[in-house]
Amino acid sequence: MTPDWTDNSPIYRQLKDKVVTAIMEGALVEGEALPSVRSVAVDLQINPLTASKAYQELVMDGLVEKRRGLGMFVLEGARSKLIEAERERFITEEWPRVLETIRRLGLNTEELLKSGLSN
Repeated sequence: MTPDWTDNSPIYRQLKDKVVTAIMEGALVEGEALPSVRSVAVDLQINPLTASKAYQELVMDGLVEKRRGLGMFVLEGARSKLIEAERERFITEEWPRVLETIRRLGLNTEELLKSGLSN
């Protein structure tokens, strides 16, 4: 993970998003330990409380669990849970906008498939 923060949202939320992306992409696998709060804070140059808050949100979302004395671990099923939620979000939020753009531009299925296959 890199410390490339934006001003659009709090750092703890951006850190949470980085961990979620790592889980979805398979960089963090189910059963694997997350880096410690202390090491994340040092590596990303953030306050340990900020890292802790991000991790706590991941626990509340049911994606990671805290194992006393061992650290935080990615839960089994976390990746599929995230992918399912992302699919649902895409279908309900993004797809309607994409579909409207397709209609507005008068594109047809053949044109879309041809352009998608050439990329």
